[in-house]
Amino acid sequence: MSPRFSLAALFTAALLLGAAFSQVELRMTWYDDGNEGQVMRELLDRFEAANPDVRIVMDTVPYSSGILQSLPLQLASGDAADMVRVTNLGGLSEYWLDMSPHLSNPDYWETNFGPFLDWMRPAGSQAIPGFMTQLTVTGPYINRTLFDQAGIAVPTGDTTWQEWAEVTRAVADATGTPFAMVMDRTGHRLAGPAISQGASFFGEDGHATIDDEGMRTMMQLMIDWHADGTMHPDTWIGSAGTYVAGNEFFINAQVVLYMSGSWQVGQFANLIGDAFDWEVIPNPCGPMACTGMPGGAGVVGVANTDHPAEVARVMEFLTQEDVMAEFYGRTLFIPGHLGLAESGIDFQTDVDAARDALSVFASEVPRLDPTAYAMQAYPFNFVVFDSIRDRLTQAFVGELTLDEVLERAQADIDEVLREQGIR
Repeated sequence: MSPRFSLAALFTAALLLGAAFSQVELRMTWYDDGNEGQVMRELLDRFEAANPDVRIVMDTVPYSSGILQSLPLQLASGDAADMVRVTNLGGLSEYWLDMSPHLSNPDYWETNFGPFLDWMRPAGSQAIPGFMTQLTVTGPYINRTLFDQAGIAVPTGDTTWQEWAEVTRAVADATGTPFAMVMDRTGHRLAGPAISQGASFFGEDGHATIDDEGMRTMMQLMIDWHADGTMHPDTWIGSAGTYVAGNEFFINAQVVLYMSGSWQVGQFANLIGDAFDWEVIPNPCGPMACTGMPGGAGVVGVANTDHPAEVARVMEFLTQEDVMAEFYGRTLFIPGHLGLAESGIDFQTDVDAARDALSVFASEVPRLDPTAYAMQAYPFNFVVFDSIRDRLTQAFVGELTLDEVLERAQADIDEVLREQGIR
């Protein structure tokens, strides 16, 4: 090898090595409801192609164990990724990065994400921590084929939860379906029906107080439905201390009605196929409302990242209107971007049930009760939802009475509020 060639080779190697060393690696903790992880990865690949100095590694984890259980511990210990996808936006807001100093156009974020930024901000803050990967609305799905097989008409108009329980039991009996209904194991899914029954969720001090007639009514219905076999037991009774979804029971046609939310649409479009006809129904009514719960997931930057400017660059790419429109369209998510919500999304599906379902969920937004919005924005809502979930499960298995459920759930909530210096 000639000295000239050796020097050229060394120089080239040094340049390549320097480029490699200058590349910033960011990590993003992610979970999937459907195909959104695949879509996000493709979008990030495009960003990397245009920004070779940044590499993003996606760590996809289970929602229950990875996001609800492990992520809060990682955030508290300073070991979390640079960006995370979460649903507990307000309760963990102390850990989020304020990207404002690194954004080229903060006004764009305020205009298009303003109402949702309040969900992820600490109280009194004007921070810009991230964006919504989707706006969600809770509501029930039904297996229309089972109604047709039973020869029973699907109820229309303002129908109560009690009426839906009665008619789905009749359908299950007529078709040999194991159970009439199933609900995701979370207080969030129960909250809409409880508010419809009159639950107020808040006391005079503006913080969570759950014992009222509306909450008692909804909890008693849940106790009765688990006792008489209306509700599939494996989601609530068969699990302890964790969130559990009931989607597999619906996909496998083991229930007539499934109380969940809009994030299931993409998954059902892919997994149910033509096995049976399914649809979304408006949220059942109580004496006070016919409401579900708003919600959603967001991608936020983490405050202790070593690379806040690079995190902001990734976020600005992902929140471009054309990029967001593609993401929402391919994932079948209701947009959490006001501009796109107004202009509309071209949802990329040939499944009529999916399109119809998204239309129903969108029409539910104006019907959402103000208490539902207030509860979603409440920074301690996960404390309330988790305590209701776990204490109510104890009633299902005969460990607690309804009075004891409410007493102990309130004690759980008050303990956390006292730790925060509130009560």
